[in-house]
Amino acid sequence: MKATRNTIQRDMVLTAVKQLHHHPTAEEIYQAVAAQYPNISKGTVYRNLNLLAETGEIQKICVPDTADRFDFNTTAHYHFKCNRCGRVYDVDMAYQEDMLSKIRNTNGFLIQRHDIVFQGICPECSEQKQAEQKRMIYTKI
Repeated sequence: MKATRNTIQRDMVLTAVKQLHHHPTAEEIYQAVAAQYPNISKGTVYRNLNLLAETGEIQKICVPDTADRFDFNTTAHYHFKCNRCGRVYDVDMAYQEDMLSKIRNTNGFLIQRHDIVFQGICPECSEQKQAEQKRMIYTKI
């Protein structure tokens, strides 16, 4: 019986990750699941997120200086983090399979994969910043 409950809970968490589409944090996923199933605990959601990532059903993205994100797209790909709003996006760039072969000395480490997170300003934040600058110019006049 317990295994069935865990499967149902895992399915709820997986569904939330797929529906959110924006590389949500564990907290955002918990909020989405709890909105429909108020009795679910935060620990249950977090455990199932980690289990889904370990089994390869979702991808856990370690983003510098912020909470880990989760992605329903499990193919190898890169990400972009907006330094202004903090959102994370997929990058339209071929995954560099041969990058690991370019490492000259691994000092004995067995490197299995690599993740790259580009950082900058997303188009929405860039537009907002330009609009703010224009408002500042007009208020000074």
